[in-house]
Amino acid sequence: MRDSLALARQPSLRNSVLAGLQSALAAAIVLPLIHLSPWSHLIGLAALERWWRCSVVLRPSAGARASCCCVPIADRHGVRHVRASRGKYKPASPHLCSEPRIVTKIAKASLLPNGRVPWDEWVGDYALVRDEIAAIFPADFRNFNARLDIPGGFARPVPARDRRWETDTGRANFKVPQALNASFDEGNDPDILRLITLRSNDQFNTTVYGYDDRLRGIHGSRMIVMMNRKDRERLGIEKDGTARLTTAVDDGINRSMGGFQVIDYDLPSGTIAAYYPECNALIPLWHYSQESKTPAAKSVPVRIAVERQR
Repeated sequence: MRDSLALARQPSLRNSVLAGLQSALAAAIVLPLIHLSPWSHLIGLAALERWWRCSVVLRPSAGARASCCCVPIADRHGVRHVRASRGKYKPASPHLCSEPRIVTKIAKASLLPNGRVPWDEWVGDYALVRDEIAAIFPADFRNFNARLDIPGGFARPVPARDRRWETDTGRANFKVPQALNASFDEGNDPDILRLITLRSNDQFNTTVYGYDDRLRGIHGSRMIVMMNRKDRERLGIEKDGTARLTTAVDDGINRSMGGFQVIDYDLPSGTIAAYYPECNALIPLWHYSQESKTPAAKSVPVRIAVERQR
C-alpha cells in the first residue's frame, strides 16, 4: 500500500485550492438551478437536490387551505416524500376532467347515494380528501394539509430506512414464493405463452400521452405484441403479421383480443409482452396477488393465433 501511494505525487497547494474552488463554484451554480427548476425530478443531480431537500413547495394563497394535488415522489434511496404540486396551465378543453372528477362521475353513475361519501365536496376541494387520508392513515399523514408548507415536503415513515425491522425476529425477513410459476397455468404446454403487460415511456398509469415508446423503439401504435423470434417462427406467425391473444383458462369466460401487430423483441422464450391497459380484458378478475390483491398482470397465460399475415 505504501509503495502504491508513493507512485502518485501529492498535488500542490495551488492545485488543491483550484480544485476546491471549482467544486464549490459548480455546487453554487447547480444547486440553485435545481432548486428553481420546475423539472427538478428530470435533472441528473435530482438525488443531490432531494438529499439537500431544496425542492420547491407551491404554497396556497394566504388564509386559504392548500387545494392543490399532492404527488408522492420517490427518490433513489427509497425515501418517499410527499410535497405539494399545482397545475399552472389552462385545460385544453372545458370538457377535460381531472382524474378525481372522472372517478366521481363513475362512482355516482354506478353506486347508490351514500351520505358518508361526499363525492362532489371531495372533487371541489382536495384538502377534504387529504383530511380523510389523515384520519385513515394517521401514522403516515397526520396534519396532512398543514405539512404541505414544509420545504421539500415531508417523508412518510419507513422503518426499514432507519434500519428498524418491525418483525418477530427484529431482522429483515425474506419470503419464499410458493411456486416459481406465478400463474394458474403450470407451464407444461409450449403453445401457451406468458403475457407480460407493460407501460410505455410516455404513459402515466392508464393515461397515455402519445404513441412513441422511445424506450423500446416502437412508434405509431400500441396494439403491439412483442415476441421472441424463435417462438414466432415455431408457431408459424409472420413478422409484422396480425395476431389474436386468448387467455388460456377454462372458467366459462372467453377472453380474447385481436388486431395485434407481432414484432420481434428480445424476450425470454415462452414470454410475450403487450401494453397496459389495452390488455386488461385478458386478465381474469380472480387472477391477482394473494396479499396485495393487485391484478397479476405480469404473468397471464395466453395462446396466440394468426389473424392476418403481412
